[in-house]
Amino acid sequence: MLSSFVFPAVGDLMDWSQPGYWTSHVVTLSYIVAAVLFILSLRGLSSHESSRQGNNLGMIGMGIALAATILAALSNGPGRGVLVTALLIAVAMLIGASIGIWKAAKVEMTGMPELIALLHSFVGLAAVLVGYNSYLAPDVQAVALGGFHLGEVFLGVFIGAVTLTGSIVAYLKLSGKMSGAPLMLPGRNNLNMAAIGVTIALMAWFIAAGHSAWAWIPFILMTIIALALGFHLVAAIGGGDMPVVVSMLNSYSGWAAAAAGFMLNNDLLIITGALVGSSGAFLSYIMCRAMNRSFISVILGGFGTAESTGASGDEDGEHQEINAEQVAAMLAGSRRVMITPGYGMAVAQAQYPVAELTNALRDMGVEVEFGVHPVAGRLPGHMNVLLAEAKVPYDIVKEMDEVNDDFEDIDTVLVIGANDTVNPAAEEPGSPIAGMPVLKVWEAKNVIVFKRSMATGYAGVQNPLFFKENTHMLFGDAKASVDNIVSAVRQNA
Repeated sequence: MLSSFVFPAVGDLMDWSQPGYWTSHVVTLSYIVAAVLFILSLRGLSSHESSRQGNNLGMIGMGIALAATILAALSNGPGRGVLVTALLIAVAMLIGASIGIWKAAKVEMTGMPELIALLHSFVGLAAVLVGYNSYLAPDVQAVALGGFHLGEVFLGVFIGAVTLTGSIVAYLKLSGKMSGAPLMLPGRNNLNMAAIGVTIALMAWFIAAGHSAWAWIPFILMTIIALALGFHLVAAIGGGDMPVVVSMLNSYSGWAAAAAGFMLNNDLLIITGALVGSSGAFLSYIMCRAMNRSFISVILGGFGTAESTGASGDEDGEHQEINAEQVAAMLAGSRRVMITPGYGMAVAQAQYPVAELTNALRDMGVEVEFGVHPVAGRLPGHMNVLLAEAKVPYDIVKEMDEVNDDFEDIDTVLVIGANDTVNPAAEEPGSPIAGMPVLKVWEAKNVIVFKRSMATGYAGVQNPLFFKENTHMLFGDAKASVDNIVSAVRQNA
């Protein structure tokens, strides 16, 4: 079957000389190669060791796909001529590339989560624009498909609009421009279900109306409802679940791209969108399990979530402070050290001195490991990327499930910028983070918490860990604190 797409059959020899014949086969073959590279890219991203190769394969695949799409556009473009079409494509690519390069050069690693959320909104917007354009100017095949194509357009715009506003809300929450607290509207679950029910009715109206003037009424109403639904779905999710939301929106953007592929009759866009949508959904499911959250609850904007009764930040207690020299002495006398990083490490750009401290301790014969929570930071894999960037060996960076039973045998734990992921309140019924699996750092002999202040974490929940007898607080900038510890360790070595 594959050969029938790529190579002409014997009976088709007479068509070889037809304009665009070979171009269409080259484009199809390029799309197949690109699709295979995308699949291999996802496979490569499944582990630290092969992630660089996975990224390279993905970039090569996207380059091939882009070149093939431009070739198809130039050979089958509008009647305005190849030169004008090429000029329009070049202008669009120049504008997009300029913005992309500028943002990539400007953004800090700590800003990656909100940047990715913003990029997801672009995919949603593209799906909406493609849908409206496809409805306004259908091609011959779209007209032949009739109601089926109208259904594609309707669903594509709906998914795109939900992705657009949902991603914008995620961007605002992650960037601190909007409160991370969930929006708890009265009857919010019923509002979501009503919006979906009305959308289904509008879809039937839209398909029945076809291309008549009446079809614009359900089409525009659906767009407005979808934009509002996307806003509400993400606004109703609390800050503690935002890493899952980013992953979920990644899935939404994939399905929006697949919908655009159906509307444009572009096979590669359908394949790529399906890959992104399914992998994003599966990652969201994995993260929901890691946080003991309901997958259905998260994707439906907190549907069925019970109100929490636990305190969010009013718990007090006596905490113990410590300085860098004392921490260095404690580390020097330790046999095993565990480092649990969090978003605060990313903010302080402390991954490089942390890697230096790791090397110094290992040179002294201290066993050092990293315990990384699945949702440490605000993006899946955030901490792993930072540690890899600082050249921390892959084999000592371990997931929560690999280390959570080892803390009783750990002499000293360094909690660098983490808060909610090491909060024992998760084991208290009624807490806002009740049931969320956390790193049980409090079971170690000594715990050093690096923080700027006693403020609560992103979920807004006070952390009883700060007041335990075996916990000491090291206040200040994490990067400066670790630098001071490294200096003290090396002086005492």
